[in-house]
Amino acid sequence: MTTTAKGPASYFPSIEKKYGRPITEWKDLIRSSPLTKHMELVSWLKTEHSMGHGHANALVAHTLAENAGN
Repeated sequence: MTTTAKGPASYFPSIEKKYGRPITEWKDLIRSSPLTKHMELVSWLKTEHSMGHGHANALVAHTLAENAGN
């Protein structure tokens, strides 16, 4: 039985397909950014990497949640 990703992770397959980078690479970029606030990071992905708002928001939310768990 295959489980379907929920929440922000449900966007990951389309993000990889549309922008041509693996999710781990996007997360590394987010973590290496000097920006720390959610909407600053979303705006940065949209401006610097031409990412759509939903995709940027999903990546940032998932990455920041992972970081908070560490």
